[in-house]
Amino acid sequence: MSLPTFEQIRQAPKVLLHDHLDGGLRTETIIELARETGYDKLPSTDPAELDAWFRASADSGSLERYLETFAHTVGVMQTREALVRVAAECAEDLANDGVVYAEVRYAPEQHTERGLSLDEIVEAVNEGFRIGSQGRGIRVGALLTAMRHQARSMEIAELAVRYRDVGVVGFDIAGAEAGYPPTRHIDAFEYLQRENAHFTIHAGEGFGLPSIWQAIQWCGADRLGHGVRIIDDISVSGEDAKLGRLAAYVRDKRIPLEMCPTSNIQTGAADSIADHPIGLLRRLQFRVTVNTDNRLMSGTSVTKEFAQLVDAFGYDWDDLQWFTVNAMKSAFIPFDDRLALINGVIKPGFAQLKWRA
Repeated sequence: MSLPTFEQIRQAPKVLLHDHLDGGLRTETIIELARETGYDKLPSTDPAELDAWFRASADSGSLERYLETFAHTVGVMQTREALVRVAAECAEDLANDGVVYAEVRYAPEQHTERGLSLDEIVEAVNEGFRIGSQGRGIRVGALLTAMRHQARSMEIAELAVRYRDVGVVGFDIAGAEAGYPPTRHIDAFEYLQRENAHFTIHAGEGFGLPSIWQAIQWCGADRLGHGVRIIDDISVSGEDAKLGRLAAYVRDKRIPLEMCPTSNIQTGAADSIADHPIGLLRRLQFRVTVNTDNRLMSGTSVTKEFAQLVDAFGYDWDDLQWFTVNAMKSAFIPFDDRLALINGVIKPGFAQLKWRA
């Protein structure tokens, strides 16, 4: 059986758990919205030049520089119309990439510069997801993100609970990890646990094992955003791997790792796809999922992430299905809904592709 090709992977039913709304805009849309809203800080208004600028800034190897690119995307996402458009285009682009279920995250607190309330922001994004999803065979849920260097996490957590039955599936914290441990927001996490709500935490990307440990053992995270530095708790000798207590706990508890290979290389968390810890973590049967993080900055898609893994590790259809089912099992929607997508869409879709191959 031949390895999956790029076009075949694009046709496969895929699941995305870690994708930032403000990291996936179309370049042309940024330019048009900047013109419409009077945003005048873009480094270029030429689509090709602006695209190249985003990639170069994202390829710097610094998480802090990488995060600076969001000033421009967030800058044009300050009106209701802009939010609806960006969310609708996000759903369209993911559906065109073969994604059947996606959780897309954004920070409501970053879109209030022109007077929108947090509720208005959530309702605009939800409307965009609904518009962009209609008739395209994709379901999109929102994750509301609080910025870890700010002090609005409780407010955003309450917002997530308020909208959990109408488009919002969970909560997250994001931003530079160093100096801003997740425990700063422990009151928000304790509130979410009391409310039986789901949350993921960016941890183990720009900072090491202490960030992962706090996210899980202090804050009670359901999933880890990235979690790539869990590799620091695994020692490898030839084919043998010895897991430290934290790595063993993460594997034993089946805590999902929202891995974003291309993004991790750009921010210096890994040197190359071939060297990315995802290879070892998949071999050791961690609950690994494959994600995009920021499609604009990384010039990527779920298809491209999978294709790179096929090239680097020789993964076949069974491997890609394993990653996809892992992601669907780890989604923040009801069990019956997850099972329906796994048995009714994902497994039949992969079976058909395997049969053709």
